[in-house]
Amino acid sequence: MEPKPILVMKFGGTSVGSADAMLKVKDIVEESIADGWKPVVVLSAMAGVTDQLLQSTEMAKNHRFDLVLQTAASLTTRHYDTLHQLISNPERQFVVKQQIDQLISTFTEYCRAIDIIGEATPRVLDAIGGIGEMLCVRIFAEVLNTHQIQAQSVDATKIIVTDAVFQSAHPDFEKTAQRLQQTLIPLLNSGVVPVVTGFIAATEDGVTTTLGRGGSDYTAAILGAGLNAQEVWIWTDVDGVMTADPRVVPNAKTIESLTFREIGELAYYGAKVVHPKTMQPLIDADIAIKVKNTFNPKHPGTVLISDQSRITNGDIKAVTSIRGQSLITIEGRGMLGVPGVAARAFGAVASTGTSVPLITQASSEQSICFAVPLKSISLVLKGLNDVFNRELQTKDIDRIWATEEVVILTIVGSGMRNTPGVAGRIFSKLGSNGINVIAIAQGSSEVSISLVIDRQDEEKAVRAIHELIV
Repeated sequence: MEPKPILVMKFGGTSVGSADAMLKVKDIVEESIADGWKPVVVLSAMAGVTDQLLQSTEMAKNHRFDLVLQTAASLTTRHYDTLHQLISNPERQFVVKQQIDQLISTFTEYCRAIDIIGEATPRVLDAIGGIGEMLCVRIFAEVLNTHQIQAQSVDATKIIVTDAVFQSAHPDFEKTAQRLQQTLIPLLNSGVVPVVTGFIAATEDGVTTTLGRGGSDYTAAILGAGLNAQEVWIWTDVDGVMTADPRVVPNAKTIESLTFREIGELAYYGAKVVHPKTMQPLIDADIAIKVKNTFNPKHPGTVLISDQSRITNGDIKAVTSIRGQSLITIEGRGMLGVPGVAARAFGAVASTGTSVPLITQASSEQSICFAVPLKSISLVLKGLNDVFNRELQTKDIDRIWATEEVVILTIVGSGMRNTPGVAGRIFSKLGSNGINVIAIAQGSSEVSISLVIDRQDEEKAVRAIHELIV
């Protein structure tokens, strides 16, 4: 007999947010085994739990440890209730309850330390932030065992090795692959389903790190690549990747297939279905990803693939938007022909730890314009004014200024590069709807076009562009 192919399945917070939802996940795991897969299950925390844990660190910093204890009690009750609904055996309940109590105790101890010091370091935030996943996998592994599916919970801190950049750690793929061979492969070979925590990892010394918010998708991709899985399935609460946010565009449709580059653009510019880093480990391994709906498992969802030649249907595939942005402009006639202005500008922005999602520059070099998150404006402007203090005094740079809140609208589709006139149709559509475009950016690959518009025009613009999707 040929060995069964490995399938990594990740379930998000809403997919495990209640006892009923967990039973649906159990059914999906059961069906995957019946279909001949060796499943590896990656779980997020129950919906809302990570937010509660991290909000508690703010309470602790403000010396409101009484509120932390309330949160701890609430989290204990929620996980106990879920356990009682799913597991009837008192002995098994007792074992899992002990594990829940230990993790909640760890959480309160960390918060007590924050309360005393008055500060929460990134390292402590990572240690606290991953506790929700640890709680969830212990309950769900026992659910599988109760239904005669051999399972074992596994903390990803034991298998994914990263650097020590807390809050957004980078994995060491080689060392992680070695750990996977030592831990998960023996479980899989013995018919056990590993139930792995998403989001968290650890340094080589065992210090807990996280892969960034939403990082459970990335966990699944790292495991998929390291285990040489045949496929990775991301289970969420929508029928795959949509042509637009269905809350804005009620007639938005599921996209049948997308390239890794297309989904990367969508994820980067606001579509929250897949974490932006998910594709990276899977591109070289040529492992397909499916995005499916836990609550509608028969729906085929969206397939994400690397071979662009297989994507032929239509030129514009999706439109997405990201709000909470501001445009910063550096302008001055003295900038003309002066080397290094852009390098110094973005060096100043980088020193503040701020990411720049969009850049545009006039061909005359008299201005540079780029977007940054609205919350970072004061920090970025101070950094730029410090760096260009001399040029501002000599009037080589006239001014450095920021807009009010704007929205980045991104139109995605790899077919756009082979279709003349797409940009013209986009601007014509926006113009006919009275929407002004403040700035434009397009990569040479032509997989996407990004436009900056006023915040008030966001929903009207998304609906207008969606009408161009065939």
